[in-house]
Amino acid sequence: MLTVEELIGLRLGKLASALDDWEAMTRRLADLADGRGGGDSAALLQRKAELADWKGVNATVGKAFVVRTASEFDDAVTSATSVTAILRDALKAFARHKAEMAELADSAAKRNIRLTPAGGAEARSPRGAAEDGGPTQADLIAVMRDATRVLREADETDRVVERALRALARGKHDFSDVRVTGLGHAKDLQGKADADRWAKEIAKGGVDRWSDEKLKRFNDTLTRYQDTPAFAAALATGLGAEGTLRFWRDLADPAGTLGAVGPGRADLLGRVQENLGLTLAAATRVDSPGMDAWKRNMIEAGDDRLPAAPGIGSGASPYGFDVMSNLMRKGKYDTEFLQNYGSRLLEFEKELSPFASRGSTHLLNRLPDETSADPVSGFLESLGHNPEASLRFLHTGPEAESNWDYLVSHEDGSRNAWFSALSDLGGTGRDQYETSLGHALESATSRTPYDADTPPKPHSEASASFVNRLVDYYGSNPEVLDDSKLRGSLGNITAEYMRDVQDGINGPREIATRGVNADLGSVQGPALKNFLGAVGKDPDAYGAILNAQQSITTELINEALRNPHGISEDLARADARNLAAPGAEIAGIMAEARTKAVYDDRMAEDAEFNEGIHTADKWAGRVIDLGANKFPVVGDAISWIAEDARESVVEHYARDSSKEAGREREAFLERQLEKSGAAAYRAAEQAALREGYTVDEARALADAVQKQSQLHYGFGRQRESGTE
Repeated sequence: MLTVEELIGLRLGKLASALDDWEAMTRRLADLADGRGGGDSAALLQRKAELADWKGVNATVGKAFVVRTASEFDDAVTSATSVTAILRDALKAFARHKAEMAELADSAAKRNIRLTPAGGAEARSPRGAAEDGGPTQADLIAVMRDATRVLREADETDRVVERALRALARGKHDFSDVRVTGLGHAKDLQGKADADRWAKEIAKGGVDRWSDEKLKRFNDTLTRYQDTPAFAAALATGLGAEGTLRFWRDLADPAGTLGAVGPGRADLLGRVQENLGLTLAAATRVDSPGMDAWKRNMIEAGDDRLPAAPGIGSGASPYGFDVMSNLMRKGKYDTEFLQNYGSRLLEFEKELSPFASRGSTHLLNRLPDETSADPVSGFLESLGHNPEASLRFLHTGPEAESNWDYLVSHEDGSRNAWFSALSDLGGTGRDQYETSLGHALESATSRTPYDADTPPKPHSEASASFVNRLVDYYGSNPEVLDDSKLRGSLGNITAEYMRDVQDGINGPREIATRGVNADLGSVQGPALKNFLGAVGKDPDAYGAILNAQQSITTELINEALRNPHGISEDLARADARNLAAPGAEIAGIMAEARTKAVYDDRMAEDAEFNEGIHTADKWAGRVIDLGANKFPVVGDAISWIAEDARESVVEHYARDSSKEAGREREAFLERQLEKSGAAAYRAAEQAALREGYTVDEARALADAVQKQSQLHYGFGRQRESGTE
């Protein structure tokens, strides 16, 4: 493996010179092959040989030899053209890897970070602590992640180039007639060959006896070709639908008796499950007759029992859906395949009943930190990685209403009703189901995979209307969220739609939203406030909502003071006061929700809420990055608003009251009133100062905003506590 120093110091002059030589050689060989240079050529020799009057043995042996020799010139041109294409792409790729690593090292050095030879990161001096101006742990992790990625990509380029060139030079007596158009094509060809080899190896059976070393080699192959659809499709079609199912069934749970494996083997199986799932996901997006057949056959095999291979074990046999759904927890599967697969899965489960015995299915999920192998949970995870499929399956598709009734609602016949009726099957199974459903809801509403670290997208009409439905349903039935794992995802959705939430609370005073407005002011009665109160009892949701609320409140005040409509300064200040009101109301609802969780329901400690504030601080920047339709925030405004919001939330909402007596409950809420007002004061003061107000003017405005904020904080508390 290349080191950082080797990559940065890479000398590409010889490679560039070799490329020049091969380009010249290719031109010369082409002239010799087809005669374009005007002289004798292999093509001319072949024509003469075919037209000549051969006699005796020469009519067979001699003529064939001459014709074949002439044709070898064409193959020589093909090989030379392939070498030239590979070298050209290699030169570009290595230059890119070298430049990227050099830039990364230079940027790291400016932050007092040194790259280690293997791509690690460490502080350049003993005074490397963050409080002394050195890099933070997050800085070191980010640099290490980028450096190891560049090294890995450079090694992969080196591997593909070496293997491609060796393949072209393999023939001792003739040239290859396979034309390689570049590195991408070379990797496709290599991927197909490796997929065929592994498919044949798997077809031999006995995968339960694969050594850890052999399984690791297979996993390394899956990892290497994650960005190569040709490999994915070749492996899937080579195994076939039933072969794919049997492979994972025999590998993950060979005995079928819930037998345990050692921690090392379990970890390896988890990595194989993830990478195999990613590979199959990529395969489903390949448009080919072979993959079309694979997808049809996979769905048809869903309701078939899959016993272990002879001689492996005698445990109960899972269904095809049990096996495949657990491979679908990672990766973006084809949208149409997910619609068809999910429809048949739910139809089958309704016929069978959700919790009928399925044998040793829980060992089919080897992912760490997951103990359930619920097939519907696995399918929902796949929706969580495909926003288009998720929104269609749950909201806009032809079967969406039926899917909502079964997966989301708590009516008779729904999955949630089954969980409630069969209390012995709750616990981790129910928790995993709610977590997976939440991931599907997040992707549908945000239009991005729930776990993607990518810029957010403006909200569409369909995604906004789905949020309206979610708020209306859960706000009208807040009791179904009691101690529910779904609240974390609903908190993320609330943060994502914070402008819409504040607009819904703000009444007739419109707040611009991102894309289409979810129109949350239209939900029935107190549903919006009830929704916020129920969701806010979860520490992570609480943190997401407060970080987003503080950022949006700061942003709204900043927008008002920028006076975009040319209104008077008095009106701008009045706008700033009014725009602080909905955020304050949300803060009041959150304070009441937190105290209910800590004091009344005893479902969480204050330390968990404080941790939620820190772990969800990405929302302070994410909601600003979205940018409003009417007043986009650009430049350093994004940074200062997000950072100020993060600091303000930590300063004013982190609190340890869990050891206080119950009689201190009201005192805590009153202190939160003061803190909430102080947070609004800070937002207004900072925005005013940045817009050029004098210190006295900024403080006067901040005082007015604080008073307005405290008034509406009280409204929020009253609504949530039911004393309004």
